[in-house]
Amino acid sequence: MLDGGLDIVYFLRIIIDIALVWFILYKLIMLIRGTKAVQLLKGIFVVLAIWFLSSVFQLQTIKWLMEQAITWGFLAVIILFQPELRRALEQLGRGRFFARNTYSEEQEVTGTIEGIIKATTYMGKRRIGALITIERDTGMGDYVETGIPIGGRLTSELLTNIFIPNTPLHDGAVIVKGNEIIAAACYLPLSESPFISKELGTRHRAALGISEVTDALTIAVSEETGSISCTKNGELYRELNEEALRELLNSEMNPISKTPTMKHWNWRGKKNG
Repeated sequence: MLDGGLDIVYFLRIIIDIALVWFILYKLIMLIRGTKAVQLLKGIFVVLAIWFLSSVFQLQTIKWLMEQAITWGFLAVIILFQPELRRALEQLGRGRFFARNTYSEEQEVTGTIEGIIKATTYMGKRRIGALITIERDTGMGDYVETGIPIGGRLTSELLTNIFIPNTPLHDGAVIVKGNEIIAAACYLPLSESPFISKELGTRHRAALGISEVTDALTIAVSEETGSISCTKNGELYRELNEEALRELLNSEMNPISKTPTMKHWNWRGKKNG
């Protein structure tokens, strides 16, 4: 009986040990997500894969080179990952590494939403065409590379200025990640759906196209009518007023606002043209 009890305790220790390791790895991945450290991490995995294959096929020269790279690689990792390591240590010292700062995140999301709403409302009233894509879980690196890097904090003034007609960046889409404008003048894939209304142009087809291949939210402001539309998951919601757009963005971007008591969105009526 005693042995059975010891086995259970040992088994629980193993589970807790593995769970803690995975949790720490998850926090580290979340910490470096969206930074250049991700590309460096991919390079490390490539080196490890080459080392493994050289061991299996007994390629001694390549195996020796990979062993040297791994041996001295730890020092290189410390140097290359220095900003991320410093940030992790700072968060650990502040007690934020194992806890989410929900209030700070909510403030950041709210600021982003209000900046987008203010800019789109301004542009809609003046019939300034705009296309704003908000990155979520699916990475949009391929589309970012087609545009011009911005790397600036999102404000309504910056968004509006980008889409002013006859300026170098006004043609194309702006890609937003968090509270940052990543790039402007980006090219998005056009939807080939036959169900799109004929009165909709390239801007709306691009908004639908990107929503069909990613989970991004995309807001389009019509240059002809000034109406505001939004796409998500291959669906187009048209003629959104300021309140409807705010409710949509809050429900999709702000986890705190996702409550069962939310009223039905009044933008569901005008879908897909």
